[in-house]
Amino acid sequence: MQPTGMTQMSKEMQDCVEACMSCHSACEETMSSCMQRGGQAQLQIMSALIDCSETTRMCSDMMMRRSPMSAEMCALCARACDMCAEACMSQPEDPQMMKCAEACRRCAETCRAMAGATM
Repeated sequence: MQPTGMTQMSKEMQDCVEACMSCHSACEETMSSCMQRGGQAQLQIMSALIDCSETTRMCSDMMMRRSPMSAEMCALCARACDMCAEACMSQPEDPQMMKCAEACRRCAETCRAMAGATM
């Protein structure tokens, strides 16, 4: 039973939460891959991965608890996801990087839509 005043999450919000969680997982997996390989290029990409991973986790948490700051967080999350996708695209030969870039792009798209919506 939901507390009084709590409404069911919209389909769009559910999709955004799922995209954030999927992106968070992809970033964590990609960080593990980067750590195993090492090197300066991996360190630069890891910075974007960490920002994206943490932002997507926080964004999904805020949406699930219906925070009044969700729209602003979604806008920030979309930006972090765009930056991470771009960093991952610097290594197109790496399938894990491409998987992560795709998850980041999808998350950025859903977060931009939610940032413009009333939550």
